[in-house]
Amino acid sequence: MTSPTDLPTDVATLQALLIASEERNARKEDRIIRLEKLLADFKRALYGAKSEKGHPDQYHLALEDIETAMAVVHAEDETVDPPKITGTSKPRAGRGVLPKHLPRIEEVIAPDDMTCDCGSERHIIGEDTSERLDIVPAQFRVIVTRRPKYACRSCEAGIIQAPAKPRLIEGGMPTEATVASVIVSKYADHLPLYRQSQIYARQGVDIGRSTLAFWVGKAAHELKPVHDALLAHLKTSSKLFMDETPAPVLDPGRGKTNKGYFWALARDDRAWNGPEPPGVAFTYAPGRSGKYASEILQGFEGILQVDGYAGYNRVLDLRDNAPIQLAYCWAHARRKLFDLTHNNVAPLAEEGLKQIAALYRIEAQTRSMSVDERLALRQIKSAPKIATLKKWLDHARTQVSTKSPTGEALKYIVKYWSGLILFLDDGRIEMDSNAVERTIRPIALQRKNALFAGHDAGAQNWAMLASLIETCKLNKIEPHGYLTGVLTAIVNGHKQRDINQLLPWNYA
Repeated sequence: MTSPTDLPTDVATLQALLIASEERNARKEDRIIRLEKLLADFKRALYGAKSEKGHPDQYHLALEDIETAMAVVHAEDETVDPPKITGTSKPRAGRGVLPKHLPRIEEVIAPDDMTCDCGSERHIIGEDTSERLDIVPAQFRVIVTRRPKYACRSCEAGIIQAPAKPRLIEGGMPTEATVASVIVSKYADHLPLYRQSQIYARQGVDIGRSTLAFWVGKAAHELKPVHDALLAHLKTSSKLFMDETPAPVLDPGRGKTNKGYFWALARDDRAWNGPEPPGVAFTYAPGRSGKYASEILQGFEGILQVDGYAGYNRVLDLRDNAPIQLAYCWAHARRKLFDLTHNNVAPLAEEGLKQIAALYRIEAQTRSMSVDERLALRQIKSAPKIATLKKWLDHARTQVSTKSPTGEALKYIVKYWSGLILFLDDGRIEMDSNAVERTIRPIALQRKNALFAGHDAGAQNWAMLASLIETCKLNKIEPHGYLTGVLTAIVNGHKQRDINQLLPWNYA
């Protein structure tokens, strides 16, 4: 801070300093106003009502743009009032810790002159260490394989040479890691092949989209047995989730798209510490008919948790499937009531939402409990509330027309009541099917970027590769390393009878 004795004595200079100070204060005030508005927008995006958040797919985009704008304002502040940096300055809070497994490249910054004023050489008494995250953009390298030929100088017994290692693409240029990278970029990071081709070209590597497509197709063919094994393993469970989502497929002959569907069969027993690892298998079908669900579930016997789509009733036919019991989803029942309160005053719907919310609060207490503990807690706390909800439901239906929006919402709950309350009798059952819906979100994002699959076969490959990637994510396994290892194992002759060893949770 400037002391009075350091100030200039002439009036003109003092006036100039005063004007500059006022301008700085005005700019700072402007930045404060901008920051306050950005903060308000950030809170609205993060905590606001559903209508204020916009489409779920745009949620993170909004947050990252607001946070970027806030960082700009802070950077302006630091330009005007640079932070004081000392040897003991602490790193900013919230920056996290860099993982230990990352390679470290050390640089030592030493003074130019180590000689003390007294003429002696200075010695190290300590050091300050800092770490920064560095990224090398997708770095290409060429692996040159040499196979020397050997002959004997003393005789003519012949020439020997080590056999060539098997490759996924015989005679082709990519390693298995390269093919895995293309797959992960397309199906985990949602980068279409033509965009990947453009990215490679920026580094002088010209690989056409059709070549990348050939690599992915070859890998998909080799990975199909792993997908089949994943689906078969899931169907050995006694409790699964199922859901479906549109998968538009181009019809080249008509220049239009046909509406196919991805059917997701998922297992997630982590809420009750189940013994089996989580997983999801997607299957493409050209329609939404219940017959496709029935075909996918061949060999499964147990509880299937689904939404209220009527097509799932097909799986109850014992002529087609083993005994299956349908458990329904309270989130879908709740959504019917929530839609009524979205833009209107709906006292009955609001009361129903309150009672369902009370059930969810109890359910939150059951996380990580055993099956028996969950069941006991539900019988003590949830069962009485379900009885109260049923009485309210029967009374509420007498107060509205069955064809009114409120009547339709209440009718939906009554229609699926027996399946909605199954969670009271089995600790393995969840209150909703959100577990499988979460696995479908990446499919929806890929669909948003790619718009449609180019062919039925392309949609089948999409479903198969997405299954392995999403199962990796559920088990906290890095997809690129997994796919590289599995493709390498397959190329080197992994036995079909041991295919289960290549499932994500086993391979890890």
